[in-house]
Amino acid sequence: MAVSSARGMRDFLPRDKEHRDHVLGIIAATYHRHGFESIETPAVEESTTLHSGLGGDNEKLSFHIMKRGLTTEDMQGASSVEELSDLGLRFDLTVPLARFYASNHASLPPVFRSFHTGPVWRAERPQKGRYRQFVQADIDTLGEASSLAEVEILLATADVLKRLGVDGWRFRINDRRLLTEVLTAAGVQESEHPVAMIVIDKLDKIGAPAVLTELAERLSPGFSGDVLARMLEGSDVGFDAESIATLMGDTDTSRQVASELVEWVSKVSTLTDPGVVVFDPTLVRGMGYYTSSIFEISHPELGSSLGGGGRYDGMISRFLGQSVPAVGMSLGCERLLEVVPEVAVEHFEKVALAYDPEAPSSHLVAIKMHLVSTGHQVRLVPQSRNMRAVYERLAADGFQRVGDVGPDTQSAEAITWRDLE
Repeated sequence: MAVSSARGMRDFLPRDKEHRDHVLGIIAATYHRHGFESIETPAVEESTTLHSGLGGDNEKLSFHIMKRGLTTEDMQGASSVEELSDLGLRFDLTVPLARFYASNHASLPPVFRSFHTGPVWRAERPQKGRYRQFVQADIDTLGEASSLAEVEILLATADVLKRLGVDGWRFRINDRRLLTEVLTAAGVQESEHPVAMIVIDKLDKIGAPAVLTELAERLSPGFSGDVLARMLEGSDVGFDAESIATLMGDTDTSRQVASELVEWVSKVSTLTDPGVVVFDPTLVRGMGYYTSSIFEISHPELGSSLGGGGRYDGMISRFLGQSVPAVGMSLGCERLLEVVPEVAVEHFEKVALAYDPEAPSSHLVAIKMHLVSTGHQVRLVPQSRNMRAVYERLAADGFQRVGDVGPDTQSAEAITWRDLE
């Protein structure tokens, strides 16, 4: 009988795991250099936390953990799965962070820069590029109301991508307040703004004509399709405050927000490569908790973003009872790993020691420790009759050299090396 991992979840062989660990190590080291401090939260949260209305559609994809001690009668009498569970697996890292901050804010600085990474779980329909367990790496700044938070987060993330050797990416940037203004100017009823944003968010998948058709089908009559058509086609407006304001409603509020947006984005643009920061009037971000700035990282080789985030000033108050400004960026590590060049993770020379079973273990481990201390990654392999197969496996695993350790070999200097590449 064939045995495999659960659907939508994966095993990783040593070479793949090494690649993942090194990429995650670069992410962590870079964010730490930019002043973000590591935290850890449990994989499991209270159901009331996960289903507090902050997770949007992801709440519907959460894995429930059944209460202990349930009887058959309890299960038969329940009208929903929510009645049978009191815990669940986290579906993102933002909701746990909000709960973490509410629980621990007295021990944290007034402005707290968080680095938070780990697996999350969603009951997705498994398909290419979409898994039920995947890793996210988030940075968030809590307690900073000014746009300094956005600037720091984008510059730190740009540094991560540079250190990983990723090329061709861009920051797409918008502001939820501008979307609200253009929808209002188009005559869309306020109660229908969430529906309109969901439809606009499909632009990359279905195109502008289909978006306008669906808006006409789902919204009340009377809105201006012309206003929204101009917005859908205005991706080349650039970071000019007057042009952005005109495109996004042409109101006093849109002019003020556009001015704020251009002001803080210019700080990012001057410290990153030309052309990596673009204004996208159609960028929505599906989560309803965003209150102003929103951003995504696009890449030409992927049909979905490498990561994204924005400002969510109202979320933590749901747990803490007081307003705390917050901005965050989440990197999707599975997608990021698809575009990180392999050369970026080859950092140690990988060597193997093929040892004779008669070689004293004290000599063998002393030689290994010497090689480790001088910057090598070392694997011990016993000598066998079919060394060709051993060499082929070592080469496939990325090892560059192999040296024989015999009964009389006492030091690394006495080893004769064989190149495997």
